[in-house]
Amino acid sequence: IDKDALDAQVKERKIQEAAEKAEHERFAHDMKKNDKLMCLLEERQKNEIKDMNKALNEFQKNFQKPETRREFDLNDPQALKKDRPARVSDDDPRCTISGMQKFMGEDLNYDQRMKFQKEQLREWSLQQQKDWKNALADQKLADDLYDKFRIELDRKIMEEQRKEEESRRVVCTATKTFNKIQAAELDHKNELEKAQKIKDDMDEITGLLRGDFLSENPDQAIGPWSKHPVLVDRWKGMNQEQLMAIRQFQKEQAQEKLRVREQERRRDAEWDRQRLQAARVQLLWERQQQRQNQLQRRDLDVRNAALSQEQKAK
Repeated sequence: IDKDALDAQVKERKIQEAAEKAEHERFAHDMKKNDKLMCLLEERQKNEIKDMNKALNEFQKNFQKPETRREFDLNDPQALKKDRPARVSDDDPRCTISGMQKFMGEDLNYDQRMKFQKEQLREWSLQQQKDWKNALADQKLADDLYDKFRIELDRKIMEEQRKEEESRRVVCTATKTFNKIQAAELDHKNELEKAQKIKDDMDEITGLLRGDFLSENPDQAIGPWSKHPVLVDRWKGMNQEQLMAIRQFQKEQAQEKLRVREQERRRDAEWDRQRLQAARVQLLWERQQQRQNQLQRRDLDVRNAALSQEQKAK
């Protein structure tokens, strides 16, 4: 292929493409121009149709009114308002039974009667509200009085309980004082008995040491100047009568000690019995007070329940 011929073909193709491009641009320009013309024509047609409709409506409004038509009386929306009413009064002779122009509750005074009934209902409602407010005020007053009564009753109960506690405290204090006095007396008595016992023991030991018990020969202690004087430096023992007398005295002392111990045991038992009886009396008194408190509480609950029922009934 010749190079010059190839260049000529390329140039010719470029010239054809340029011509086609120019043709396309001219055709596109014509299409845009035609589109603008169509839009203008459509807008003009719409405006003309709008003006024609407006003129038609104005003509119909001014020269073709509905009331000028022959059949307007058949289509008049105000025909019923312009027509004679079905009845002029409740005693209209046209309101026959078969005419069905008058029913219960459809009299001409219906509006006034309904207004009067509404006013009456309003008055009743206001009266009911007033009664309800008065009832609420009475209920509140009754509740306040009940609260005051309950507070006063609780105060009295607390005062009674305080008095009972005070009396119980006084009784306990007196009991403690009495027990302390008894304990002090018992301690003093024990000390006296202990001192007496020590003294008796010392006297017994002294008597044994100074008596005829340690002498071997009881007769050598007898003095020459009297029948019964005893010579201490010669005393060697006691005879059988003296021993028997000592044994008898010891038995008497033992019996006396047994009697004293029995008396002490009885006295301690009596003191224990008295303390037990006092404790039992105190316990019975406390139980009695608890029962009285329970009865008071029960009476108070019954009274509160009755008051509650009365208030609910009101």
